[in-house]
Amino acid sequence: MRLLVMDDLHFLKWRKTSGIEVSNHLKWIANEFPVTLLKVGVGLADKGLFSEGETSGDTALAQTGRRTTRLDMPPFTIGTDQGRRHWRQLLLALEQRIVLADTYPGMLADDLSDYLFARSTGHIGSLMTLVNRGCQRAQRTGAERLTRDLLDRVRNDEAAEQARRELECALEAVRVTSRSRRARAAG
Repeated sequence: MRLLVMDDLHFLKWRKTSGIEVSNHLKWIANEFPVTLLKVGVGLADKGLFSEGETSGDTALAQTGRRTTRLDMPPFTIGTDQGRRHWRQLLLALEQRIVLADTYPGMLADDLSDYLFARSTGHIGSLMTLVNRGCQRAQRTGAERLTRDLLDRVRNDEAAEQARRELECALEAVRVTSRSRRARAAG
């Protein structure tokens, strides 16, 4: 079995004829080929993906809704130990994939954890944009590592930048942190 990833499906107009045709084509692919379809997008249920674009409430007849298991990707949170642990695990995984000459263990997960959370507001898309752009800047400037100073010169998506200010204030006042109790006690 193979995996076929289709991203940005939220741009399709599911309630229009072309959206229904695309839906029918995707059903045909799933039926004819040994492939699992991974459909990625924002607000796909609201856009009509699972209801074949129908608004009449006759979703019981919608084949896509019957063939699809919906998985949500909510933003990361740091309000609980488990949330902080998941955030740290994500940053540790990202650290292993960064290709810069001067990286070190803990660069993201220890030194930049709160900062990255504030800049991304826990949204993986915003985090990935910031880290990718930061790595590009680090390579272009010869810094070869991610630091707060370097990342301060990187622009992120508008939604993250708008939400950032309030979150940064809470992090600076230590009302909230992305670091575990053990990490706070150690450093």
